[in-house]
Amino acid sequence: MTDTNTLNLKELAQFSGTENWYRHALNRSILYTDGVQYLAEQGGAYWLLDSIVLAQAHNKKVAAQEFQVWTLAVKPDQTALLTCGDGNGNTVYKQALTFTDFPLPEIKLFFCNRVIMLPSEY
Repeated sequence: MTDTNTLNLKELAQFSGTENWYRHALNRSILYTDGVQYLAEQGGAYWLLDSIVLAQAHNKKVAAQEFQVWTLAVKPDQTALLTCGDGNGNTVYKQALTFTDFPLPEIKLFFCNRVIMLPSEY
């Protein structure tokens, strides 16, 4: 695994659009962008992509949303809350995490048209 201490929001903000598309291993019909690939590699967060993909298959409220805002909020004690919103301030899914080593206190990802992307790539 790469050093997760190098990930920061300033680096992530540099991504706009994407040159490459990556297929998710659990669901080959879901794609993600260069920025999300960078996030997963540098932040050790492939598990985060898995959580988003699995929610599409196993939660009807999540799957019904055309546009999704996923937020991972990490607390100082390394617990976290992963939420999915509809983009209008309504939360449709919550998952409490008892431990994460994700290096940022918060990250947002968008899911739209079967693509996971950083907000700057939308």
